[in-house]
Amino acid sequence: MSSYLYIIKSELPLVIQTFLNLEEKTSDWYMNGNYLVILVSVTIILPLALMRQLGYLGYSSGFSLSCMVFFLIAVIYKKFHVPCPLPPNFNNTTGNFSHVEIVKEKVQLQVEPEASAFCTPSYFTLNSQTAYTIPIMAFAFVCHPEVLPIYTELKDPSKKKMQHISNLSIAVMYIMYFLAALFGYLTFYNGVESELLHTYSKVDPFDVLILCVRVA
Repeated sequence: MSSYLYIIKSELPLVIQTFLNLEEKTSDWYMNGNYLVILVSVTIILPLALMRQLGYLGYSSGFSLSCMVFFLIAVIYKKFHVPCPLPPNFNNTTGNFSHVEIVKEKVQLQVEPEASAFCTPSYFTLNSQTAYTIPIMAFAFVCHPEVLPIYTELKDPSKKKMQHISNLSIAVMYIMYFLAALFGYLTFYNGVESELLHTYSKVDPFDVLILCVRVA
């Protein structure tokens, strides 16, 4: 839940900024991530938390899974439409895909050795930021608090059935996370930020596809 609220805090202001077609972030309250977190918590999370039966949360879980699939498709799609390296004046051109391909060809023809090295994947990187990946990987699949409530909602609950559901859920989410991280990295290489969607803003801050992903 904390990770969800963090995403709300970092992404929702950018969504509002894009809808309002603002070049710079303003100081209005609806552009403040802290206020938006409180608003979402009261209007969305609190009503869901007050539900007595977890079965109703299956609809919201299914919707969130669909959003994750949409996010993955968008990341894979962008991998083949964002050139590497990015030209200095490449902003606001991703909407015109024919222009993107032309720019991409010119960049490939004029690429320098340093730029070529920048667009080469590093199979293993060890730096001061590596330590931050340990808690992310350790808590990415923490689902044991929900095991018992889900178990009680199953029809004909059994240990074998619950184990099968757990294995399938973790496997599916792992594959989706892995593919999103892989194609996100292969799009920007060493230029990728910790918040992947923020990196796409460098290409086109008003990209409709990325805006839809942020809304989802």
